Amino acid sequence: MKTELTNIPKSIFEQIKRIDENGIEYWSARDIAKVLEYADYRNFEKVLDRAKEACANSNQEIDNHFVGFTEMVEIGSGAKRKLDSVKLSRYACYLVVQNADPSKEIVANGQTYFAVQTRIAEIRQMDEYNRLSTEDERRLFLRNELAKHNSQLADAAKLAGVIEPIDYAIFQNHGYMGLYGGLDAKAIHSRKGLKKSQKILDHMGSTELAANLFRATQTEEKLRRENVKGKNKANRTHFEVGAKVRKTIQELGGTMPENLPVADSIKKLEAKETNRLKKEEDK
Repeated sequence: MKTELTNIPKSIFEQIKRIDENGIEYWSARDIAKVLEYADYRNFEKVLDRAKEACANSNQEIDNHFVGFTEMVEIGSGAKRKLDSVKLSRYACYLVVQNADPSKEIVANGQTYFAVQTRIAEIRQMDEYNRLSTEDERRLFLRNELAKHNSQLADAAKLAGVIEPIDYAIFQNHGYMGLYGGLDAKAIHSRKGLKKSQKILDHMGSTELAANLFRATQTEEKLRRENVKGKNKANRTHFEVGAKVRKTIQELGGTMPENLPVADSIKKLEAKETNRLKKEEDK
């Protein structure tokens, strides 16, 4: 059953997105500066400089993501004048919010929004993923990605102080509760009609796996970036990231993960894939 989401407002970052004459999305640096509560654009230009440096350090062409242009800006009493600005790609916006003042709540919201959206774009642009033509192939791909990132998340959680297995289980539950509207692993099992022996991740479709992949990757990054210490803080971080991923799904008009259909066990697909590869090797 799909959740009714027609009355949920779009993210402010989605509202200020623009489309150029070629149908390409971009954000105005001056719009972003206002949303991120920089009263003086000159201070925001320092953030742009750090973002450009991060872009170069990531081996990306700066000119592909930061394009100077002139726009008409309202300066008061309805008057407007031409001012220099920058067209920002989605990736540029991601770098901008990563380098903005982290003490501002809107910056934290922007970090989650653009991190999730950038990750979605990355997956869609991955040659390997785009070659996948069936739901089964996408499930296998995303399940393997999630297994890899869950391992990295466990390492980050350990550095934060989540050491014992029981503590890690609690930590994971906080992430689920954020993403699934308060449902922990046991409640998700019940909601999905799964048996105790069945693993939640093994019965997710590609959409639900992608949502959990975003949760895992963004939590790992936040734990490391903010050098989170202590079990309680780590748990709270995981919950907050899960909740923000959920909010992004809402803003995009998606179906809540607890309402997505249960898929057949991925173990069957893995066995099928193993047999296929074995047959190819035997040829």
